[in-house]
Amino acid sequence: MSQSPYEQRLGTERMLPLVFRMALPAVAAQFVNLLYAMVDRIYIGHIPGIGTDALAGVGVTVSIVIFISAFSAIVGGGGAPLAAIALGQGDRERAGRILGNGFVMLVGFTLATSLVAYTFMEPILLLTGASGRTLPYATDYLSVYLLGTLFVELSVGLNTFINAQGRPAVAMYSVLIGAVLNIVLDPVFIFWLGMGVKGAALATVLSQAVSAAWVLGFLLDRRRASLPLERRYMRPRRKVILAILGLGISPFIMASTESMVGFVLNGSLKHFGDIYVSALTILQSAMQFASVPLTGFAQGFVPIVSYNYGHGDKQRVKDCFRIVLAVMFSFNLVLMLFMILFPATVAAAFTSDRQLIDTVRRTMPLFLAGMTIFGLQRACQNMFVALGQAKISVFIALLRKVFLLIPLALLLPRFMGVSGVYAAEAVSDATAAICCTLLFAWQFPKILGKVK
Repeated sequence: MSQSPYEQRLGTERMLPLVFRMALPAVAAQFVNLLYAMVDRIYIGHIPGIGTDALAGVGVTVSIVIFISAFSAIVGGGGAPLAAIALGQGDRERAGRILGNGFVMLVGFTLATSLVAYTFMEPILLLTGASGRTLPYATDYLSVYLLGTLFVELSVGLNTFINAQGRPAVAMYSVLIGAVLNIVLDPVFIFWLGMGVKGAALATVLSQAVSAAWVLGFLLDRRRASLPLERRYMRPRRKVILAILGLGISPFIMASTESMVGFVLNGSLKHFGDIYVSALTILQSAMQFASVPLTGFAQGFVPIVSYNYGHGDKQRVKDCFRIVLAVMFSFNLVLMLFMILFPATVAAAFTSDRQLIDTVRRTMPLFLAGMTIFGLQRACQNMFVALGQAKISVFIALLRKVFLLIPLALLLPRFMGVSGVYAAEAVSDATAAICCTLLFAWQFPKILGKVK
């Protein structure tokens, strides 16, 4: 199949409008996706009589949910940039094999993660911070959510391949359809049918199933997809799988270490009381208001960088990065400052519990302090992934969460009490952002110097 007009524009259109044309649909989709996650928690937090405990119970499942969905980032975050680079080089067969092998990997990840999660559900939940009061809500939610693991893996893992074909609007609809459906179904299942947290999980499963059907419907249609999902390319190829794993391990670590951090933070906070676990759920939800739109923006610009890097156009890669850095840093800074200055307003959206609101008011400014400059890391780290720099991407992914946050979260509470848990996030975020930016400034010219 010849190159489509949608792919051609990645290498020819003016950079500023191209970046926003590619990124804004993904940002809109991710924002609505975030909205439905927030609505989920808002509904749960307002269940009469049990809202605070139910919110804490669902909060401890977040670590497991993040870890499971992180496997889709191996294929989506590793395979899609490689496919875009191959398209830029004109190697459509390799791009097709990357997509086909990625699909097979997602099915395998689903089988493995679901089996382990169901088998060891209660011990894992207790490890992530569930208590005797919150464990029943956590098991109710997770036991239903796991039924939709395959839908989550396919919809998230394959959607980035639609972006790689220069079709951001199609990718946006796949997320919007699921998100809007979830928002509609949540109150029906939670309140009208009286299903509580099980209803919230069921709404999510059904919504993800519809999203997955949309993604597969596009990729299997050779008339619409310039890079279709074809059975002939699904035969596992060792080199292709290793290439996807090599680059995808960085996005996986970025996502999965959020889960690991959840284990550590919730495990530390439950010793100070369930109210702090509930507060962390709100704090992490607030942080997502910045991180999720930035993820959407990255989904938009990564195919542009990867395509032009594969095509050998260094100037367009530089032009794209300048725009990305300015937008991601500014957006993140403004949003973080708002939340730091008005924490009680943010908390009130999730709960009417005055004690919980006051806890968030006291902890949010400290928790988000380091995030003020985190837009720098998001821009530089995603550029490394877009340029196919697997080793550097892995190091940066490990730096923030594994090398910094987890040790600090275990150490600082000994000196600062419960404030130390929240301070660990701030210190690790700021340190990682500075280190990543300096590393990118050093390596970026060398990477482009290798382009012929």
